[in-house]
Amino acid sequence: MPIHNNNNKNNNNDKDKSCFICKNNVKDVDYKDIEILKRFTSAYGKIMPKKRSGACTKHQKIVIRAIKQSRIMGFMPFVVE
Repeated sequence: MPIHNNNNKNNNNDKDKSCFICKNNVKDVDYKDIEILKRFTSAYGKIMPKKRSGACTKHQKIVIRAIKQSRIMGFMPFVVE
């Protein structure tokens, strides 16, 4: 009976998620730029975690702050109906 080692970190099934903002050379993430911010929210309007969105730590913090500010200003909804 073969033993499977699931602790292999170099598994080819895992895709390398690179930061969308770093990859596309986005200079500034603004709360008014809804198209970029929608990439980091789920279908229910929740902010996706860094692990799921693939953003680096630096840009994830900037995106979260921009989404929250956009919600307060009324550009994005708090809850999707």
